Amino acid sequence: MEHVIRIRPAQASDAELIVRFVRALAAYEKEPPETVCATEADIIRDGFGENPRFEALIAEMDGVPAGFALFFPNYSTWEGRPGLYVEDIFVEEQARRHGIGRRLMAAVARIARERGFARLDLAVLDWNPARGFYRRLGLRHMQSWQPFRLEGRALESLARESGMKGEPGRDDS
Repeated sequence: MEHVIRIRPAQASDAELIVRFVRALAAYEKEPPETVCATEADIIRDGFGENPRFEALIAEMDGVPAGFALFFPNYSTWEGRPGLYVEDIFVEEQARRHGIGRRLMAAVARIARERGFARLDLAVLDWNPARGFYRRLGLRHMQSWQPFRLEGRALESLARESGMKGEPGRDDS
């Protein structure tokens, strides 16, 4: 049976769905549910508010939400152009192997090209079988680059050392 697959931009009314998908992704990544702190209000504020910080696409299979991709702009100083960073891409287990992940990635790639962006980046866990999927799409593993993250108390501690006042880029002296 041929399924009808539709990719559409997410709307504020999808905030609950996006949080549900993020929680499902966390479970897939073997993380406890409490590691997901994002709320519906966070998604509405940061994705659909006055200053959107991300965009999302919703995939539907036969009219039922089946997955999503969440992304935001980054910038390449070497290219001198922006790119898109895919923070999350997830397809419900029962909807996998129907081309939904490929369609989501193709839609993000199209958005990047339409905006004149130079590249698309993402990170994947070393055990995730989706690595093969990404390679088949043409993404390459950047073995010489290792991700680092600063968060929580370490972020707060380092921020206190800045000596800056107010907003970055503003001179409050």
